[in-house]
Amino acid sequence: MSVTAAAAVEKSAPPVFLPPVYHDRQSASGVQLEIKDFCLWYGQSQALHDININVQKGMVTALIGPSGCGKSTLLRSLNRMNDLIDNLRTTGQVTLEGEPLFGNKVDVIALRKRMGMVFQKPNPFPMTIAENVVYPLKVDGVTDKALLQEAVEKSLRGAALWDEVKDRLNQSALGLSGGQQQRLCIARAIAGNPDVLLMDEPCSALDPIATLKIEELIDELKGNYTIVIVTHNMQQAGRVSDNTAFMYLGHLIEYGATDVLFTTPKAAKTEEYITGRFG
Repeated sequence: MSVTAAAAVEKSAPPVFLPPVYHDRQSASGVQLEIKDFCLWYGQSQALHDININVQKGMVTALIGPSGCGKSTLLRSLNRMNDLIDNLRTTGQVTLEGEPLFGNKVDVIALRKRMGMVFQKPNPFPMTIAENVVYPLKVDGVTDKALLQEAVEKSLRGAALWDEVKDRLNQSALGLSGGQQQRLCIARAIAGNPDVLLMDEPCSALDPIATLKIEELIDELKGNYTIVIVTHNMQQAGRVSDNTAFMYLGHLIEYGATDVLFTTPKAAKTEEYITGRFG
């Protein structure tokens, strides 16, 4: 075989993936989400390959990796949002406190109530600030005005937004700044009293000051909630998370304590990514 032909074969050869490296930080409260041998296909295309992660209760877990690595796909699988995609197929198991998330008998609506979701771009509803917050409660049939008013203040305080909006609760949420809108969406998510908060790049559309407030809020919320966050910003992952999962081409490469993973990664591919050699 010529040198040129050999180089072409080598270039086209699929990457070889070693078993993932694990050195995650454990929670005293134990595991809340267990992802075991989880695979996902879009039609014939496999997007996730044998993902195994234990998400610790009350901690922040960050999912990092280059674009297209599967981190948002994994996040959206945790509250079954991917079910809306045609020709989607999964194998393996995901459990929330021992209860399976996939299967014909799973109440998906009830599951999503336990999994609050915050999206990349703030998406307040075209209604007042107060109505945005209590929307999940009204969907559940709560009509008691005292309970709803209490939930508004409690949730907005929990999202570090109360002092900024308490005098304009009956004004449109669309009049808030981008950072305030994102914190309002977090308030709306926690108003439903979820077990887990899923955040899909919650700061990517925000300026540095608004980003700092969201990061401070995440630090305040952890402990009361288990948080899983997708981020392209490795510095942000280093600031807010306890554990970090590095993903590449749909594979989990390394899952470990964030400070260890960013300073002394165990997998060569992780070191290449965090030192900027690709991504």
